[in-house]
Amino acid sequence: MPGKRSPVDRGVAPTRASASAAASGADWYYGRVMTQGSRLEYLRYDDLDARGQEVWDGVAGSRGDELVNELGGLIGPFNAFVHAPGVGRHLSALGGRLRFRTSIERRLSELAIITVGAAWKAEFEWWAHAAMAREHGVADTIVDAIGRGDDPPFDAGDERAIYTVARQLTGTGQLDQEAYEAAQRLLGDEGMVELVALCGYYTLISYLLNAFAVPLPPGAAPQWGST
Repeated sequence: MPGKRSPVDRGVAPTRASASAAASGADWYYGRVMTQGSRLEYLRYDDLDARGQEVWDGVAGSRGDELVNELGGLIGPFNAFVHAPGVGRHLSALGGRLRFRTSIERRLSELAIITVGAAWKAEFEWWAHAAMAREHGVADTIVDAIGRGDDPPFDAGDERAIYTVARQLTGTGQLDQEAYEAAQRLLGDEGMVELVALCGYYTLISYLLNAFAVPLPPGAAPQWGST
């Protein structure tokens, strides 16, 4: 198989993007930008067909360039979404539903998400959602304990109920009756379906992040010592 070639080796004039890639430690491979530590090439908007661009537009939405890195690709799990737009379209829609349009209070859903992210040591998921959990009212002591793998010192019973569900599901794939009943009293049947689906979805996101070695943004410190 041919080795990696730079734009100059291929007779292509360096562009602003290639200069940025070189400065950030990225490699060029067959004309596509690959970041060190990421197993998927970063696809730019113009690289995509209509299906991929539709997924990109759905992901970026009103956030504009917030989700676009210095190489012109989507950060986090979203680059994987546009690599497989037939799957990515549905993942994006499901993620939006589970994060923003369920019966579960955002404080509790973010608590569940960081519990899942910590269980799988998904660095990007933790980086993004630990901040959101704090913003939506989860105490620093709780977030920090989850990140360390310690039993969090909950004062709020609703938080302990949600944490226990997420922790048991990611630990064994099972949920004992006591944990189920505590969360069901809080959320009802509809909320329980939403919570279990949320934990499953962010397990899937963790798998994407870990399998494709998705890096943290520049300057972000890893929680568990590696990106």
